[in-house]
Amino acid sequence: MQSPHRSRTLRALMSAVCAAALGAGLLAGAGASTATAATSAQEAAAGSKVIGYFTEWGTYDREYYVKNIETSGSADRLTHINYAFGNVTGGRCAMGDSYAATERSYTADESVDGVADTWDQPLRGTFNQLRELKRKHPDLKVLWSFGGWTWSGGFGEAAKDPAAFARSCYDLVENSKWADVFDGIDIDWEYPNACGATCDTSGPDAFRDVMSALRTTFGSGNLVTAAITADATAGGKIDAADYAGAAQYVDWYNPMTYDFFGAWDAAGPTAPHSALTSYDGVPKADFHSSATIAKLRGLGIPAAKLLLGIGFYGRGWTGVTRSAPGGTATGPAPGTYEPGIDDYKVLRAECPATGTVGGTAYAKCGSEWWSYDTPATIAAKMDYKDRQGLAGTFFWELSGDTANGELIKAIR
Repeated sequence: MQSPHRSRTLRALMSAVCAAALGAGLLAGAGASTATAATSAQEAAAGSKVIGYFTEWGTYDREYYVKNIETSGSADRLTHINYAFGNVTGGRCAMGDSYAATERSYTADESVDGVADTWDQPLRGTFNQLRELKRKHPDLKVLWSFGGWTWSGGFGEAAKDPAAFARSCYDLVENSKWADVFDGIDIDWEYPNACGATCDTSGPDAFRDVMSALRTTFGSGNLVTAAITADATAGGKIDAADYAGAAQYVDWYNPMTYDFFGAWDAAGPTAPHSALTSYDGVPKADFHSSATIAKLRGLGIPAAKLLLGIGFYGRGWTGVTRSAPGGTATGPAPGTYEPGIDDYKVLRAECPATGTVGGTAYAKCGSEWWSYDTPATIAAKMDYKDRQGLAGTFFWELSGDTANGELIKAIR
């Protein structure tokens, strides 16, 4: 479904372009110039979205609160926040961690508005903090994202009765206690009719049927989006489900153009997890962002319904002797929270980038080898996004950035 807001925006921009040209007396005999200006207007409208994931569990060990979105300056640059994750269980949408979402009391220092929560207020937790953030930024939209790697196993049961699943999601997202917090739903099914943490066998039509039911239930007044696989290989995960058929029901897709490679292959070869383009020696053909976008566009999905995904983290190996990609390793590099992965804010200081390949950066420090995006490589990816006329950019996830929002500033 084409977003009505996007259509109005495009028409307004096109009108503005033509009016400016008429005022300057440039329309006559200037078809090429007008066409160029119109194209630029379309790209600007399509490419303006900046969507960041906020993790429910990040308020624990990471101590990353909604307030940090404000103090880092990220709130001024975001258009949307995806709150991750709600659960999918018993064929229904369900709360993930109700304590973090609705019950935790925030002190004045932790709170967006600088006022401590009280024991008797109707809503506390992250949902209330998001409400406070939206009061400061009225144009900011928030979507509740369901599934993710861990909780995608429930989608198979949900696909057996899409209408009942959609109704359960609507009733939860639009609960009267927090209905003003959310502007729609995001589905992160990893992966329809393919394998992620578990293997789904619901068939090639299941994803389309689920998204159709969600659109019918949520209506045109709410956003319905989905994070989808980036596997562009022949017969791969994109080919396993009807993403093209489901595109009519979504406002946009977030193709997860990261995690192409990582230390789950403990011996290597080392390879950047989020390359923009292919390069000599890439371990698997079409495991890069531009192949993903080309595949999805080739299926007929409009560029204005596709975003480019950025990882605010790196993936790395240890036991590596070779500086360039393609080296052998002995296992995952140590990470702050889990092996083989760490935040950009950590890596930029502890293992600074030493080279670039395929439009992303890599770093060799001691026996460790990491790949991650930097402000410079993100800027180049934004040029690609604009040339493609994509809907914008999304990233996983907000807490990986520096305290002053170094990466999101490179996006916008």
